[in-house]
Amino acid sequence: MNLHQFRFVQEAVRRNLNLTETAKALFTSQPGVSKAILELEDELGIEIFARHGKRLKRVTEPGVAVLRSIELIMAEVNNLKRIGEEFSKQDAGTLSIATTHTQARYVLPAPVAQLRKRFPKVNISLHQGTPEQVAQMVIDEVAEVGLATESLENFDALVSLPCYEWQHVAVMPVGHPLARVERLSLEDLVVQPLISYHPSFTGRTRIDHAFETRQLKPNIVLEAIDSDVIKTYVRLGMGVGIVAEMAVRDDPANGELVARPVGHLFGQNVARIAFKRGAYLRSFVYSFAEMLSDRLGRNLVARAISGNPDDYQL
Repeated sequence: MNLHQFRFVQEAVRRNLNLTETAKALFTSQPGVSKAILELEDELGIEIFARHGKRLKRVTEPGVAVLRSIELIMAEVNNLKRIGEEFSKQDAGTLSIATTHTQARYVLPAPVAQLRKRFPKVNISLHQGTPEQVAQMVIDEVAEVGLATESLENFDALVSLPCYEWQHVAVMPVGHPLARVERLSLEDLVVQPLISYHPSFTGRTRIDHAFETRQLKPNIVLEAIDSDVIKTYVRLGMGVGIVAEMAVRDDPANGELVARPVGHLFGQNVARIAFKRGAYLRSFVYSFAEMLSDRLGRNLVARAISGNPDDYQL
């Protein structure tokens, strides 16, 4: 057996058992993938996949156990590569970060710039997606670091740590009636057309829950994943926006929009950083975590990656 066979099996599962897509992803031929998988099955004396003709239909019970072992083997192979890179390249390489639009636009610029200044030989690769996609990219090792508010703590394959807390703010044009109200209520907002995030993004579930708890039905006229898009439609007079506070921090004080904190209505949100459990992190990855949050010291992150979540505290 060899690593090529392990990669083919692993990628076949990732590609929903589609061998044509598996071959494309691995830059090889479909017959080559099929042959390698069959050879591995022959060597192990079991079927990893149940088949219908030449098509893979599902993973067998022994195949599930094989896949668990393959995941561990490939994770350690990637760890070996990172160890080699760290000691041979001396703080050089690529840091891949998976994150949502809000984090990429408003939170990451400062720590990324700081990382580049401290480690000029390190390049940054940003991958944007939904929180679930962010988690999966870290699990699949497309990215080494994930950053999002939702979902990251729901995956057993990840270690996620809180970075910082944030709250929502309501934004409206300067001349809007609510601009004269210092402390908004749910009753103030429920009668307004509202513009906010898609339900899977940036704390939207807290917003919905707050209205539901009070048995109020908000009038959400537009949903988006991008805070800048939300603010654009607020400027056009379509409604009151509810966005993350970091989306308005750099807005001019005498600009077109007024922001009012609504953390007292929707609670505090926690942005989390995630790593794959058991992964080897290069020195500049630990430094990046510290740049994101002063609570993410190297020793704490290392204990979290290698141990049980109960072994560390923030």
